[in-house]
Amino acid sequence: QVQLVESGGGLVQAGGSLRLSCAASGRTVSNYAMGWFREAPGKEREFVASISRMYGSTYYADSVKGRFTISKDNAKNTVYLQMNSLKPEDTAMYYCAKSRGQTRSMRSYDYDYWGQGTQVTVSS
Repeated sequence: QVQLVESGGGLVQAGGSLRLSCAASGRTVSNYAMGWFREAPGKEREFVASISRMYGSTYYADSVKGRFTISKDNAKNTVYLQMNSLKPEDTAMYYCAKSRGQTRSMRSYDYDYWGQGTQVTVSS
């Protein structure tokens, strides 16, 4: 059973930054691709960013490209999401997820384990 625990969310003003962390159990981060998704009230869950197992290749949603950075530390079994230049429309619950495979993906059904989420609220 894989466990994913997100942290680092909070309330921030527009233009500010936050760094989310996702601590995984076992050797999850070194063995699988990982991703971040978000879900705003009244909206469907949407892809934010993903990182591949090998080489750490990354992929971003157009809405966050250039502002967010996904990274990982295999030794700490942790995935990060650095969020800069935050906008009110970034307000959502952010979820970390483990992929079924090793390559990055933007499709939620390619992920089989999810964390409980961490809330990010950006005020205008």
